[in-house]
Amino acid sequence: MKFMKLGTRPDTFYTEESTRTVISDVPSDLTIQVNNTIYLLHKYPLLPKSGLLQQLCSESEEENSSNITLVLQDIPGGEEAFELCAKFCYGITINLSAHNFVPAFCASNFLQMSEAVEKMNFVKRLEVFFSSCILEGWKDSIVTLQNTGRLFEWSENLGIVRRCIESLVEKILLPPAKVTWSYTYTRPGYEKKRHQSVPKDWWTEDISFLDIDLFRCIVTAIRSTNVLPPQLIGEALHVYTCRWLPDITKSRPRESSTSQAENCLDRKEKILETIVSLIPADKGSVSIRFMIRLLGLAKFLGASPVTKAELTRRAGMQFGEATLDDLLLPAQSSNDHNTSYDIDLVKTVLESFLRHWKRQTPTDENQSIRLIRKAGKLIDSYLQVVAKDACMPVQKLVSLAEALPRIARPEHDDLYKAINIYLKEHPDLTKADRKQLCHVLDCQKLSPEVCAHAVKNERLPLRTVVQVLFFEQEKCNTATSRQLPSPEKFRGRRQTSEIREDVSKLTLSSDEKTSKAKVNRSSTPSTSGLHQRSDGKLQLKPEPSFKRTGTGTEMVKGRDIIEEEILESQLSLHEKAQVRRVSEQTYSKGRER
Repeated sequence: MKFMKLGTRPDTFYTEESTRTVISDVPSDLTIQVNNTIYLLHKYPLLPKSGLLQQLCSESEEENSSNITLVLQDIPGGEEAFELCAKFCYGITINLSAHNFVPAFCASNFLQMSEAVEKMNFVKRLEVFFSSCILEGWKDSIVTLQNTGRLFEWSENLGIVRRCIESLVEKILLPPAKVTWSYTYTRPGYEKKRHQSVPKDWWTEDISFLDIDLFRCIVTAIRSTNVLPPQLIGEALHVYTCRWLPDITKSRPRESSTSQAENCLDRKEKILETIVSLIPADKGSVSIRFMIRLLGLAKFLGASPVTKAELTRRAGMQFGEATLDDLLLPAQSSNDHNTSYDIDLVKTVLESFLRHWKRQTPTDENQSIRLIRKAGKLIDSYLQVVAKDACMPVQKLVSLAEALPRIARPEHDDLYKAINIYLKEHPDLTKADRKQLCHVLDCQKLSPEVCAHAVKNERLPLRTVVQVLFFEQEKCNTATSRQLPSPEKFRGRRQTSEIREDVSKLTLSSDEKTSKAKVNRSSTPSTSGLHQRSDGKLQLKPEPSFKRTGTGTEMVKGRDIIEEEILESQLSLHEKAQVRRVSEQTYSKGRER
C-alpha cells in the first residue's frame, strides 16, 4: 500500500465540547459548521486555497465583521474530509492513502481547491498521487474502489470509478507471467512458496471484495475483450458467490429484525440475479454443481421466474456432467417435511435434462443411450442416499424414481437397493405406501443375486416377492428350453405348475384350519390368490393373465392376478412365513434346474 505525506507542521487541532479549533496566537475569525461539528479557524490560511470559501465570504452579510460564520452541510466526506483539507491549508502533516483518498479528493473539489485558485493546490497533488501511485498498484485500486461506495456519485463524476476499473482490467488481461504485484489467493491447499508460477485466476479473489455493481462493471469489461476463456469468468463468479452468498439457505433471519433482514435478502437477490446474468453462454463455463447451487439460492430468495428458468435450463444441459456429490444439496431449513436433501430441486433439473435429451438429435445413437443410462445410474445412487432420510416422504422418492424413462435403467438392482434402504429406515411405513414404493420396481430387470435377496426380504410386500419368483422361474424356463431336447422342453414348461404343487404341500394345523375356514366363508373365492383344498393344503389358483407388449411380458390387472391385499388379509403370520419359505425353496430349485 502506497502513502503520500503532505505538510510539516505538527497537528494542533483539538476538541473542546462539540467544537474543533486549532492552537494559535491569532484569534479565530472564521467559523465553519460541518454537519454537527463547529470549526473555529482563520481566514488567512483557508481563503487563498479555497475558491468556494472565498465566494461564500464575499457573499456573507458579515463580510466586514471580525468573525464570519459559514455552514457547509453538503460537503462530501463530512467532517473527516473537511478536516484533511483544512490541515492541508495550515500546512499540518497529513498522510494520504487509498483508504482516505476518495473523501479527500471529493471534498477538495467541492471546496474548489484547484490550480485556478493557487498553484500546486490540494486537488493537483491528489491527482498526481492518484495517477502515479494508486492506479499503478493492484490492491490500491481495489481499496480505492471499495471506498467509493459512500460517495459513489461524486466518485463517478470525478472519474475515480472509471479509471480504477480500467486499471484493474488492464492488469487482469496481462499474462500471469507479468504479474509482479501482491494479490490475495487463499485456495485450500495452495501455498505461494511451493508455486513459482502465478495461477491464472489470481485476480478473482481480490475483486470479490467489491460491491456487486463494481464487480459487474469489471466482469463485463473483461468479457467484452474476449481475451480470457469463459472458465476464468465462471471461476470469478463462483468466488464472488461463495463470499457473498454462503449457505444462506440454512438459516432464517430473526423476527426482531424483519425489516433489516428483508433488505439483506433483497440485496442478496440482486447479487444472485446479477451473477446469473454474467454467466457466459459457453457450455462448461461454470460447473453443474455451481449451477444447481445457484438454483437452490434462487428458490430460497424468491428470484424472478426468468432467473429460475435460465438456471434450470443451463443446469439441465450440463446434467450429464454431474456426480453424486453435486446433487446432495441440503434442503432449506424451512421446508415442509424437514428433509435433509432438496429432492424437488434434483427432480426439476432432471426434468430439464430429459427435455433437452429428447430434443437433441445425436449423430451417434449409442452415445445418447449411454448419456441417459448414466443419468439413470446417478439418480438411483442419489435415491439410495436420500432414502436414509427419516423425514423423506415416500411420494417424493417415488416421483423422482418414476421421472426416468424405462430406457434409462437396463437393470433395476440399484433401484432395488434404494427401495430396500427406504423400507429399512422407515419400518412403520403403511401397506399402501410400501405398495406404492415397490410399484416402480420391474422384477424382470433384477439380477439373480438381487432376486435371491428379494425372495428372502421380509420388508417387501408379498406380491412383490411372488412377482420376483415368477419372473425368475420364467427366465429359467426360457434358458432351459433353449438347451434341452424337444421332449425335455415340454417338461421345462411344466416347471411353473410344479411351483404351485410345492406351495400346495403346505398343511395347516387344526387351529389354522378353523380360522382359515372362517376367512374363506367370508371371502370371495374368485378373487383369492390361494385357497384351501379339502385335505387342508394351500394351493395356488390358476396362472395369472399376461399380455405381450413391446417391452416384454408384463403382469396385468385381472381377476386371475394374485392381489396383495387379499393375500395379506387372508393369511396369518405363520402362513405368510410358510409362503415365503416355500418361495425360497422353489427359487432354489429353479436355479438348480
